[in-house]
Amino acid sequence: MTIMVTAIKNLTSRSLSGNLVTTALPLFLICTCGVLALQPELRLAVPLLIGVTALMASLLALALYCGERAKVLRSPPVILAVALVLRLLFLFAPPQLSDDIYRYMWDGSNLLRGINPYAAAPAEISPPPELNVVHSRINHPDNVTIYPPAAQLLFAGGTALGGTITGLKAFLTLLDLGLCFLLVVLLQRLELPAWRAVLYAWNPLPILEIAGSGHVDGAGLTLLTGSICLLLLDRQGTSTTAPRRWPYLLSGALLACAGLVKLFPLVLAPVLFLLVPIGRRRHFAAGFIASLAALLLPFLPQLANMGGTLELYARNWEFAGYAFNTLRAVTGSGLIARLLLSSCFLLALLFITCRLASRFKTTLSPAARGRQALEACYLIAMALLLLTPTLQPWYALYLAVFLPFCAGPAGLVLCWAVFLTYRVQIPYFILGEWAENPQVTAAVFLAPVAAYLLSRFFRKGRWKAV
Repeated sequence: MTIMVTAIKNLTSRSLSGNLVTTALPLFLICTCGVLALQPELRLAVPLLIGVTALMASLLALALYCGERAKVLRSPPVILAVALVLRLLFLFAPPQLSDDIYRYMWDGSNLLRGINPYAAAPAEISPPPELNVVHSRINHPDNVTIYPPAAQLLFAGGTALGGTITGLKAFLTLLDLGLCFLLVVLLQRLELPAWRAVLYAWNPLPILEIAGSGHVDGAGLTLLTGSICLLLLDRQGTSTTAPRRWPYLLSGALLACAGLVKLFPLVLAPVLFLLVPIGRRRHFAAGFIASLAALLLPFLPQLANMGGTLELYARNWEFAGYAFNTLRAVTGSGLIARLLLSSCFLLALLFITCRLASRFKTTLSPAARGRQALEACYLIAMALLLLTPTLQPWYALYLAVFLPFCAGPAGLVLCWAVFLTYRVQIPYFILGEWAENPQVTAAVFLAPVAAYLLSRFFRKGRWKAV
């Protein structure tokens, strides 16, 4: 009798938690996002932003906890529908937390007018009347654009949709919704529950940074995820039949496109290369090289001007980099600190890639190989965020995209903690003073580290990644 009562209680508890996650969670998330969307100026509501996003991140952690135990089921159409609603709340509002989209529209407008965006800095060009407002809001107008050629094509495509900021944001948001769909497909292909896609699709980070601020990073991640999906599309490589060529050609091409939206996907090229069957690696490389050439050549020779801006960024840019600040204080040199951090990241990249290669020497199913590869991508993204001298909040998108596959407390915490850096917006908006808080910078770094250590201490076998 006691055993029966205990079983009923357990079943009831699981049912209640399942119902909570299934029905109440989307409503809570929509309501909390609605609170932020109603704010007339987010830069003056940063404390509220931090609190609301913390609540959303906690709800996602609860969804993961309940889902892993109660076997909560959620259909892909519901996941995508809620993701759409969450993004629509911010789509029609002007970008407030970042002004990068004005550079996007300027570059895209120039390309549509037949002007090479790498030919000159915005300050050197007189804008047409319809672009006066956009031109006046470009940050660092004395520098040639830093965005690679594939990003320029996306800017032009988004700008062509009405020539408005909202049209460009809508284009990038549509690509982000495509990413949510690809995550569902990839989870199913890797024999993981599709509901885990909510860890990205309903995460406040892509909602605010893509639908809200219109950052292009999500478009690059869509291409990267498409490349990974293609590598896992053809499972004939484990049979006597030779795998087809076209998935690997197209996968290599998509990886090149992703890397020429933002450069980070190029860092993951060795991981994706290991996923390719040995007999098809030449096709993957051919697609990659051909796509690089097709994107780079039309912008030459002015494309070389982008290198100067990249060098300036690599040498001088810094924001919310706790490891960098600490090393600079110890060594007395920013250059030495950057070199040390670059070396540490390269060593981490080499270690993670070599460990993955050694694991691939054993017999693994295609799904298991895919899961191992995505875990490696997750760890590389984590290392980059912790070691970079410049940690803008939207950079964490490169970690958030892997949360559905390797969700752990450190990743979830870091994807929220980056919102703390928006504290700098308050004095900047009111007084025009850009002043970082060292305690905030330390908290962004130490919060995921503490979450990881605590999870190790209280681990019960459910968390599988950092």
